[in-house]
Parts: sequence; C-alpha cells; structure tokens
Amino acid sequence: MKTIVTLLTLLVVSSGYFINESYAEVSENQAFLIEGSGFAVTEESIRISEIDLALSSQQQQGSTINFLTEDGFVTLDDEEFIISELEGKFLREGRYIRLNGNIESSNGFDTSISFFGRLVEESKNGAIYGFTGRITTSDESFKILYTTKLSSLSKIDTTLSSSKNTDLIIHILKGSSLQGVTSSYIESSVQDQTTSIQNKLADALRRGYFSDDRISVEPGATITIVNDDVASHSIISGKENYGDRHNPFTPDGKIATGEIAPGESVNITFSDSGFYRLYDPSYNWMKIVAYVFPNSDSLILGESKNLGN
Repeated sequence: MKTIVTLLTLLVVSSGYFINESYAEVSENQAFLIEGSGFAVTEESIRISEIDLALSSQQQQGSTINFLTEDGFVTLDDEEFIISELEGKFLREGRYIRLNGNIESSNGFDTSISFFGRLVEESKNGAIYGFTGRITTSDESFKILYTTKLSSLSKIDTTLSSSKNTDLIIHILKGSSLQGVTSSYIESSVQDQTTSIQNKLADALRRGYFSDDRISVEPGATITIVNDDVASHSIISGKENYGDRHNPFTPDGKIATGEIAPGESVNITFSDSGFYRLYDPSYNWMKIVAYVFPNSDSLILGESKNLGN
C-alpha cells in the first residue's frame, strides 16, 4: 500500500492539482468533451481507468453552470461502464468541475461515481484538469486520480430552424497519408515555400489531417468526405483506446465507408444521436470527432477553440 500512496502523491504533485491558479472560462450552450485516464485504487489493487464524456452546458446561475452528460463511458481495466444518470456543474466559471451520478456496467449493475476536478492548465485547444474522487461498485470502492483534457466542440444554437441544410463537406488534406512529409504537399505556384510548408504542416497536425476534425450536427445530417490526398483512404467509427500504440482504436460497426480513392468522395449519414469517433484504420493519426444530438446547429470546428471564446 505504501507504493500506491507514493505513486498517487507523485502524480498529484507533478500535475500541480493543488497549486496551479489557472482559470478556464466556459459559457452556456456549449458542447464539450472530457477525455483522460488515470488510476482506480483500492487497498488490494491498482486498476487503469479511463473517462470519455460528451457534455452540453446549460444556463448559468452566478458563477455556476450546470451541464448534461449526453454520452460516454468510464472504464476499469477492460470493464466498460456506460452513462446512466450523471449530472454535473462547472464551478467558478470553469475553475472546478463536479460530477456525480450513476454509470452502468455491461452486466447491468449500477455503479456510482463522485468526481471533483480542478483546473491545472489551459491552452488554445483545451484545458487540463486533475480529477479525484470515487467509483463505488456493489462490492468495491475505488479512489480515482485522473488527468483529463476538456475541449470545446461548438456553440449550440437552438434558435435556428432544424430544417436548415445540414450537409457538410470535409476534405482529407493532401499529404495526410505521409503526415504532411512530402514535397507534393506544396503547390509549385506558392511564392514563399518555407512559410507555406510550416503553415500547412501546422494546419494538418492541428486538424488531424482533415479540413475539419470536430463537428456538431443533428441526427439525420449527412457529411461528405472528399479525398484530396494522393493515397486511398477509408473511414470507420469506433472506440479510441488511449495509450495503446499497437491498437489505438476498436471498430464499433456503426460506420464504414470502404475505400475512398484519390479525387473521390463518400457520404456519411448520422441516423442516430450519439458521440462518434471516425478514423482511418490505415493511418491512425487521422480522426474526426462527431457530436450528434438534437437542438444543435450544424456548426464546424476547423480547430479546437480556446475555452471562453
């Protein structure tokens, strides 16, 4: 048990959970992702735990903003718990996050969670939070310690008509199959090739090699994937396996486009509400996050926005 305590202490200190005074601003009517991993600990064991939640912020009261948990999961080693009844709050304009409620295991048993997160640091594409708390099953209680990223998907505009055309066009960027490392990635007519190379590579890296890597649409919306690369690609949906370099994704069977040859395109329709991760199984650095829920305008995030913008 001394080893466990020492490990947790080092993680807490190194992450700066209790000494950093950073602030993250959140606002009403936004969609967020919380993604991260850490440890779930009892007196007898340490288990790897992951958290992946899709949230939508509600009305603000003072410095507190309630949020709804739309979709997601929590894991304990290989056991996955899906969202049942979770509610939460952003406190002090996002400096803290409180999350409480129930999650459900694959065998149908309810499990309760009680998490409290504190802002550690923020950047242009999200904010890092340290979470502590408990996961309580029918026969065990785990202390948890997570490092997570909170990122904003888009503003949700509930005033626009749901009959608006929701079709979106997303381009696979030229050079994506080689991670942008190719001379053909730059057009010969560009005057300043050095600046162009830097800008285009930075753009591809930031956006996951798609023209837009995060989208928010209503159920029934269709997106068109256009392959501007020199190599063929395919897009499927699945679960992301954080920290697993050899098997970064597990297909879920919901979406599979087949081969998209250079210059060709394919349509993907999101028939059901939910949280989708789209990726290319041949080039696992290429991925899109799709947030599909009612009452949201079809907005695109070409790059992750700084919280509060």
